[in-house]
Amino acid sequence: MEKDKFLFVVSGAAGTGKDSVVKALREAHPEIEKTVSATTRSPRPGEQEGVDYYYRTQEQFRQLIDTDQVVEYNFYNGNYYGTLKEEVNKRLNAGKLVVMVIDVHGAANTRRMYPGATTIFLLPPSTQELERRLRGRGTETEESIRERLEIARNELAQQDKFTLKLVNDEVDACAARLYDVICQRAGLTR
Repeated sequence: MEKDKFLFVVSGAAGTGKDSVVKALREAHPEIEKTVSATTRSPRPGEQEGVDYYYRTQEQFRQLIDTDQVVEYNFYNGNYYGTLKEEVNKRLNAGKLVVMVIDVHGAANTRRMYPGATTIFLLPPSTQELERRLRGRGTETEESIRERLEIARNELAQQDKFTLKLVNDEVDACAARLYDVICQRAGLTR
């Protein structure tokens, strides 16, 4: 539990910029480690075991779930995706600052397993900006965008269950505020 204070969970609705903010944070502060997820999908060209993902079979992943070795997971597009407990624990045991970027539901399970973790909910500046970001990706159909916005509304309703909230109005500024939170919560001097 004492080591839990070095675990930071960044969550929020799709389009809030979770990955962009954590990428900027880690570029400025490479000592902060991001967990590597596990998946049952096949590796894409250039992807490496333990760097991009840990690749497991469906049977292996289900066994990890059944034996409580997965902190959080989702089943999406025919494949499992999740964070292995071992992946988090090895970093915490080494005294590292650890950031997980996961969805709202995964954050709830993480709070259960690591009660001392800090959960951060990223918010868009407005729901209009969230919609603009989702549409700006150019990868979604209109139906998909409507579904994502409905999911986002449900996820936004969960924000009060998190330790704190940050508005991602600009990626680098939000990453700097996130770093301030990490330093303060972990008891580090800047």
